[in-house]
Amino acid sequence: MNGRIQLLAMLAEKSFRLGQFKLSSGGTSDYYIDCRLTTLDADGAHLTGQAVLQEIECQGWKADAIGGLTMGADPIVVATSVISAQQGNPIHGFLVRKAEKAHGTGQRIEGFRRKPARVVIVDDVCTTGASTVQAIEAAREFGFEVVGVLCLVEREEAGGRANVERAASPARFFALFTASVVRAEHVKNAPPTFAVSAKCDVCDRPAVTNVAGNRCEVHRP
Repeated sequence: MNGRIQLLAMLAEKSFRLGQFKLSSGGTSDYYIDCRLTTLDADGAHLTGQAVLQEIECQGWKADAIGGLTMGADPIVVATSVISAQQGNPIHGFLVRKAEKAHGTGQRIEGFRRKPARVVIVDDVCTTGASTVQAIEAAREFGFEVVGVLCLVEREEAGGRANVERAASPARFFALFTASVVRAEHVKNAPPTFAVSAKCDVCDRPAVTNVAGNRCEVHRP
């Protein structure tokens, strides 16, 4: 659990930002989570692999492989596979292309391809769940048995959980963290706001730090 607490702290510090953002789903939000800033960090990758592997074991999924839609799932898949091998119970990795390759063998599943196999589908952030659902469908079409589905952060909006649960059934869907938990951790450790009015040196948003220079939540170092 200590490793999971460290992962939460890193996601809150490195991956979470407040501001005005357009999402891949087409909507807008006052916050954005880019998990790759954590999962592609050397320490973050290690923590991610440990946390995901721990959850797979806790859920009793007994997976042969772990995979997901490129590219959000890529670092999660590799980190978990490496950690599992280090612990002597290797879980292999595969990646799902967004479309079949137009040359060579034309395959959509890259990496582990042994059938039959029990697999866990992973993703970094679940908003509408569209990328997770694509991975689930591609894995089953290929011939894998999907025994579990997991994401690092669930945004708790846009019907994402319901969409993934419907596609994953009868497999369970689990999120390591919710966006509200990551946000709370981020706000708790954010620099204090100015006692007097100040604007960001880069834009007109309210400044939240003056180290170095007046910066808003989006443009702070």
